[in-house]
Amino acid sequence: MSGIYIHIPFCKQACHYCDFHFSTSMGKKEAMVSALQQELMMRKDEFKDEVVETIYFGGGTPSVLETEEIQAIINSVYDNYKVSENPEITLEANPDDLSAEKIVALSESPVNRLSIGIQSFFEEDLKLMNRAHNAQEAENCIQEATTYFDNISIDLIYGVPDMTNERWKENIQKALSFGIPHISSYALTVEPQTALASFIKKGLIKNVDDEVAQAHFYILSETLAAAGFESYEISNFGKPGYFSRNNTAYWQQKKYIGIGPSAHSYDGIRRGWNINNNPKYLKAIEQGELPMETEVLSVTDTYNEYVMTGLRTIWGVSLSRIESDFGNKYREYALMQAENHLKDELLHIEGDTLLTTKKGRFLADGLASDLFMVNLQ
Repeated sequence: MSGIYIHIPFCKQACHYCDFHFSTSMGKKEAMVSALQQELMMRKDEFKDEVVETIYFGGGTPSVLETEEIQAIINSVYDNYKVSENPEITLEANPDDLSAEKIVALSESPVNRLSIGIQSFFEEDLKLMNRAHNAQEAENCIQEATTYFDNISIDLIYGVPDMTNERWKENIQKALSFGIPHISSYALTVEPQTALASFIKKGLIKNVDDEVAQAHFYILSETLAAAGFESYEISNFGKPGYFSRNNTAYWQQKKYIGIGPSAHSYDGIRRGWNINNNPKYLKAIEQGELPMETEVLSVTDTYNEYVMTGLRTIWGVSLSRIESDFGNKYREYALMQAENHLKDELLHIEGDTLLTTKKGRFLADGLASDLFMVNLQ
């Protein structure tokens, strides 16, 4: 299984918390679509022996594209790659872009999964985040989308300053009322060089509170479990048959190509990343060059990534795989580093697999970092 990620580097406006690569100027949108198609063609040999099973439009805000532009990019994938009979084709979308007409048009395209950036159903949260949509648009677009799409995911953000447990519970219940089969939910984080970081530093907005975020996480986990969702990854909850095939492939170290400025790629041996500058990206592609840097991953790098992704998921970290792929010294190191966390019941071992406990789930990234190998090559 392999995937293609396509980065659409445009947004109508900048969310206060976002540090992804995008531009609010749409002047080069047409040129960018052509460049994405050109990069797809230039890199087809990388996947000549692979079958593409997922195509994912991320961003930025992919829903700012016209349906015809999305179709043109998908056509370029089919023209240059072997695509499975029933690929998962996901489009990230914002509510303000999803008019009834746009939803109908998308439903008639090859796109078969929508990932809608709701973030909150409350006006005060949306204003704090500087989202381009309002609460009513959030509800309206989901109502309309469920008429035409079966496979829908929505994003929600918790740990927002002044968001009480009750308001967070209302957010979750509102999401569940639409009968959607997948929810991705993330704690609000303060990234450097964002508007949110600046506002907090100036005292205009309260800082995020880790204890509040942790409480929200457990409310989320328990509520969604009771509603039939499985937390197959810390931030992702799906009903049976609706786990994101694209995201699952990332966590299971499958190969993928990243197309567009700032997009990342992985072939099992090396990682690559495109330049995160729209004009430089466009110029390079126009000149027939790939604006990409690469690094070959060491054994230790690959081990660390496996531990990091594995502990976030229900599949955990296989000790026998560590031994077979990296050597017994890595297995022994992982067990040694995990010992205190096992005693504290933050980690546990089932058969051959190291997993987080319910208590340790929210702390998975920190637990994984404790298992990282630093110097051994």
